Amino acid sequence: MATGTEKKIQIPWVEKYRPATLSDVVSHKSITSTLTQLIANQQMPHLMFYGPPGTGKTSTVVAMARDLYGSKNGAPSNYSTMVLELNASDDRGIDTVREQIRTFVSSRAIVHDPPYKLVILDEADSMTSTAQFALRRVMEKYTSNARFCLICNYAGKIIPAIQSRCTKFRFKPLPSTVVRDRTLHVIEQENLNVSEDAVAALVRVAEGDMRKSLNTLQATAMATRDITSTAVYETSGLPSPEVVAELVGCLMTGGVDAVQQITSTMTMQGLALSDVIQGIHEVVLNLAIDGTVKAVLCKDLATIEDNVLHACDEQLQVGGLVAAFIQARAML
Repeated sequence: MATGTEKKIQIPWVEKYRPATLSDVVSHKSITSTLTQLIANQQMPHLMFYGPPGTGKTSTVVAMARDLYGSKNGAPSNYSTMVLELNASDDRGIDTVREQIRTFVSSRAIVHDPPYKLVILDEADSMTSTAQFALRRVMEKYTSNARFCLICNYAGKIIPAIQSRCTKFRFKPLPSTVVRDRTLHVIEQENLNVSEDAVAALVRVAEGDMRKSLNTLQATAMATRDITSTAVYETSGLPSPEVVAELVGCLMTGGVDAVQQITSTMTMQGLALSDVIQGIHEVVLNLAIDGTVKAVLCKDLATIEDNVLHACDEQLQVGGLVAAFIQARAML
């Protein structure tokens, strides 16, 4: 017997506010309308959804599956028996294709409408080439029994033999207006006290990734009651526009001594150099300077970020950053 007050389980807001049906998906209307027509005409092909993270690929296919196998006319839902969901980054070997997937699709559910099952392979671009070739054979052999939906970030990592068997839909980063509207909806539902500049910060941090916006909002709400832009940037670990502007000003006017100042600011703010470089890149693109100088700076920034991602020493890369701006000033 439980004693005391039971704690309320906090569901991740990404799952809590995930669309239930295709009509609930707030963006990609051209894709959802096409899928709705395919369902209505019972002409569902194999599908491949690709695009950046957090753009609604998984939410769309799960909503589509609920439209296909959800409760209809009082009949119970067939979702659990007709849909197989696998994360290919975990189950990416040939044994998964031979055992789990082949076993699921080898039998046909004749009594159901529609009569085919649905296999959802999330992060399919993590599958090995051997597993993909085996999957291609399963897709070909059991088309009458099942449909496949592959979800990936990079379409180029899926072998051409599978791509040619799928109808492909590209999911672009969500427009800032869509991210803003959906974020405001969650704020209203959760009865949060969020300032206007904090909403703008959430949209900026998201960069078209709805999942990132909601996760940042939930994490910030757990840390403080009054959500401000400062709290959002501290939670996300990204530099605020004010900090980036300060660093760019230092780079545009300082000498070699700027290395120490930038390093100190990053340490005090707890910032990663890769995030700082991305913020500086946004500012550089909007600087009113010669186009050739701007191109050289962008190239140098890309080289430094690549070095950081390959685990080069950050202190040395800060020196390279300062040197790039000194050279750019000399060109001007």
